[in-house]
Amino acid sequence: MYKYIRDAWKNPDESYVKELMQQRAPQWRRESVITRVDRPTRIDRARSLGYKAKKGYIVVRTRVRRGGRRKTRFTAGRKPKRQGVKKITPKKSIQRIAEERVARKYPNLEVLNSYWLWEDGKHKFFEVILVDPNHPVIKNDPKINWICDKHHRGRVFRGLTSEGKKNRGLRNKGKGAEKLR
Repeated sequence: MYKYIRDAWKNPDESYVKELMQQRAPQWRRESVITRVDRPTRIDRARSLGYKAKKGYIVVRTRVRRGGRRKTRFTAGRKPKRQGVKKITPKKSIQRIAEERVARKYPNLEVLNSYWLWEDGKHKFFEVILVDPNHPVIKNDPKINWICDKHHRGRVFRGLTSEGKKNRGLRNKGKGAEKLR
């Protein structure tokens, strides 16, 4: 079953996904920026990234603006060349920004992973998987209780999630990888 869901999400324009999301997106735009959801929209992706339908796991949908930043025009004097208003892009990816914002909203939880959901002209939507490290179900599960250790606290802010490592250029290893960072 998950195989068919995955195939549909690979090409959303050619499957039922596009029509479904165009119905849901207007409702998402009216909701608050960070919204807790009962179950993942993309169950195949969520499970492949570590989500389990048990207590201690929380899924949150969030939206972030698309495109680069536009800095405010300066008032103090400097060369126009150094003005830097347009075409200023942050070093962090939009998905990483989304993860960090969700982590700030839920300070007692840790970000496990996140995935792309949808995008329109103004926003990108992501779902972020959070884990409660103090929950007894999580503490007793040997597959996930590594996240209960102290040194995993605030992992999203140190770029230790999958998206954070990708953003820092740590997907490539070995000789030659120095040039990518």
